Amino acid sequence: MTINSTKKFFWTKIQKNLSFQSTITKLLLVCLFLFISCKKNENLNLASLKTQNGWGYVITLKEKIIIKQTVIPVISENKSFKTEEEALKVGQLVLEKLNSNLSPTVTKKDLLLLSIKI
Repeated sequence: MTINSTKKFFWTKIQKNLSFQSTITKLLLVCLFLFISCKKNENLNLASLKTQNGWGYVITLKEKIIIKQTVIPVISENKSFKTEEEALKVGQLVLEKLNSNLSPTVTKKDLLLLSIKI
């Protein structure tokens, strides 16, 4: 009987050690995940752009152009935005989509919701 109790003692010690190591491993993984998610600190910038026929917008990342939109998207004509405010409204929508890791596409419904004259 003494042999069995020694084995139980040994087994419980292993379980305690594994549990402690598992807790440390989990804590390290959580810290690593937080570090990676906080490190993604990209600053996208939005600016208006004057074109020959109206307005457009530019989205940049670290002074590199990511999106340069000089015409109203989704419509069949090559028309620029009539006002700077319209261009910035659509640019802000695209910027929010990019920051949310969504596709930066714009639909006709988006243009209507933003009161953009087509």
